[in-house]
Amino acid sequence: MKAICFNFEIHQPFRLKRYRFFDIGKDHYYFDDFLNDDIVTRVAHNSYIPACETLLRMVEQNEGRFRCSIAVSGLAFEQFEHYVPELLDLFKKLADTGCVEFVAQPFSYGLSSLTDPEEFAQQIAETNSILRNRLGVEPKVVRNTELIYFDDLAPQLVEMGFKGVLTEGAKHILGWKSPDYVYSAASAPKLKLLLRNSKLSDDIAFRFSDTSWSEFPLTADKYIEWIASTPAEEQIVNIFLNMETFGDLHPATTGIFQFLEALPRFAAERGVEFITPTQAVSKIKAVGELSIVHAISSAGEERDTSSWLGNRLQNEAFDKLYSLAERVRECSNRSLKRDWQYLQACDHFFYMNTKSPAAFSPYETPFAAFTNYMNVLADFLMRVEEEFPSQVGNEELNSLLLTIRNQGAEIEALNKELTSMRKSVEQYNIEHKKREDEAPAPEKKPRGRKPKAEAATEAAEKPAPKKRAAKKKADK
Repeated sequence: MKAICFNFEIHQPFRLKRYRFFDIGKDHYYFDDFLNDDIVTRVAHNSYIPACETLLRMVEQNEGRFRCSIAVSGLAFEQFEHYVPELLDLFKKLADTGCVEFVAQPFSYGLSSLTDPEEFAQQIAETNSILRNRLGVEPKVVRNTELIYFDDLAPQLVEMGFKGVLTEGAKHILGWKSPDYVYSAASAPKLKLLLRNSKLSDDIAFRFSDTSWSEFPLTADKYIEWIASTPAEEQIVNIFLNMETFGDLHPATTGIFQFLEALPRFAAERGVEFITPTQAVSKIKAVGELSIVHAISSAGEERDTSSWLGNRLQNEAFDKLYSLAERVRECSNRSLKRDWQYLQACDHFFYMNTKSPAAFSPYETPFAAFTNYMNVLADFLMRVEEEFPSQVGNEELNSLLLTIRNQGAEIEALNKELTSMRKSVEQYNIEHKKREDEAPAPEKKPRGRKPKAEAATEAAEKPAPKKRAAKKKADK
């Protein structure tokens, strides 16, 4: 039976305020709270909330036969807490149905996977912690920022406990192959790859309300027909979309919510089911291994990382930011760590893109975006240097950081040894007391006068006392 695997991605960055050169060293707050509040609240009420309510109805009306997945960045979670907490309640209701899976995603929606494996692992762990504590779920599948993936990433994901990863079905990688199969990673065969069907995904994301499109209008029965008519041996069609597609990119007046809600009915008529990513990687066997040497993504026609790292401005900002990674991780300043996470969002680098105008950019030009970001980064660098002065060279810093780590490990080992010794002492005291309680009581000799024979023997054994009285008389 053919299956559809839906994934809806949600992310909102903390946008920077206009930060001038003269603010460096004076103003340590970098974010435009008014703009962030306005955008997040508007998008949530136009898109996220009605979309989640639609998904909830689809699950209930179809008695659990409709299934999908959602990926939410940590930055989005934090802003929803401040501005639209009712959305978090909807997430919990969706998770409680058991039909909506929440997959892992980097906390900052950044590019750390391209340069810093330790930071990437930490970012994933932070998002997992949010999903575990808020929604009671433990992700088994991961979606990297903008579906970024490459071979070197697979062993790390397996080590982190993931069974599958969502990525782009890039044509220059697949060649004659179809994205509508499950593949395994060449560098870690235990990891399954679910590849986005870019054509069918973009039919909704970009062409749904395009009146010049030859297939306009797109209806639910037509869409399901396209999926059902794919070759029978192709078992899965992965439709990965930004959730803003529903209600924001395509307003509710276009009928996009009705389109989404009607899909399960027509799918049932054509024998097409819906599955979650974890079900897909658990039930469907991989048809072969897929090697991806250079990083791919869902961005641009190139499906690579050039949308964020395609020019000198972007690379300079990127290199400068991640040169601070080791220092920031070792500091204990909470506000510094918070800003570090917010500054990693890939959106900041996308605004510097010179290939094509960046959609939804708050800046007039890519250079304005670069200038503003570097001013912020200059102040951030000053704050980092207060924790670890720049006079400390990289080799010396690494030595210091190694010493700190070793000290921490040594303290931890000593604490474990101390705990073990305390347990041993407690166990010894328990066993010793037990032996004392179980030992027979010593025999007590009867009190009273000793037998005559025994008394005579003791008297004979004692030395004769000196006759002091006789001596005194003689002296007189």
